[in-house]
Amino acid sequence: MRLCGEMRIAAARSKGKRVIAWPLRAHVLSVEGKTQVMVWAPKSLHKHAVDRNRLRRLMREAYRLNCQPLKQLEEQGEALHIAIYNMDKELPDYAQIERAMSKLIAKIIASTHTSDSVTPPVNTSAKFG
Repeated sequence: MRLCGEMRIAAARSKGKRVIAWPLRAHVLSVEGKTQVMVWAPKSLHKHAVDRNRLRRLMREAYRLNCQPLKQLEEQGEALHIAIYNMDKELPDYAQIERAMSKLIAKIIASTHTSDSVTPPVNTSAKFG
């Protein structure tokens, strides 16, 4: 499912843990509900829209093929909001993105198991303010 909504995205980026598997970086926030994911390519690093679109397409495909551990986590009742983006100025090929995505998901799983006992899930369905 797609992570959307300005407040949910802002919460994931500000309160979430940062996980890095070069060239990908993720902001991960433990929440109640369903796991939601967002991928983006910064305009500051990739000036042409065609490059950003290609990069987002590659990241979505790599996530789709490697997301099974996150789905298993969701079935156990642990939902996450994940925002993933590329930090490299160079356009990577698909093999590099897929390797990084599998490492990133493994790190996300490892970080959720270590941090669940310390921080409770955030209820993002309630209104902030």
